[in-house]
Amino acid sequence: MKVYSISIYSKDSRNEVIRLTAEYDLSSFGFFQRSTVQDIIMVISKAIAAGTKPGQRQRVEEQPYVGYVYSRSDIPLTGVMITDEEYPQRVSFSVLNKILDEFLIKFPHNDFSKVGTISYPELKTYIVKYQDPKQADQIVKVQEQLDETKQVMNRTIESLLQRGEKLDDLIDRSQDISFQSKAFYKQARKTNSCCTIS
Repeated sequence: MKVYSISIYSKDSRNEVIRLTAEYDLSSFGFFQRSTVQDIIMVISKAIAAGTKPGQRQRVEEQPYVGYVYSRSDIPLTGVMITDEEYPQRVSFSVLNKILDEFLIKFPHNDFSKVGTISYPELKTYIVKYQDPKQADQIVKVQEQLDETKQVMNRTIESLLQRGEKLDDLIDRSQDISFQSKAFYKQARKTNSCCTIS
């Protein structure tokens, strides 16, 4: 699971999409590929932001990338997150919602006109932090703990069943031994009864 970029867009008075800020993590690509991949991701992000209506959330697949977009309904602000196909959808929308809320706290709506002056270093922190979806969503963390617990329980049940089989074998053997010992006792008694000295 990988997050490649998180971008924040707005629309100007002519309804054109403008990028306010963006951050990328392209460390999984080769050094010479990074600028090309970044350009592709920028184009995809801008196209997704432009095609999303206010108040809408959507998932857009553009092989091998998946774009998650959330456009707020109250103001012209859109967040776009580009990930790989494995990154969970619910976590992506949760992250975008959190980032846009925090962005609005730091930059009120009237500051969007200063496109070149917006510096949002927290975006770099978010892109690093949310590489692990468990950091964003407690449900994912709990689900993983449940999966681990389920695996432990399965192993325990399997070992109990194996022990049960071993116990069944021991009971069968003890019954065989018991039967043999009774037969031996009877035989020994018969043998000893003929040799009794009085």
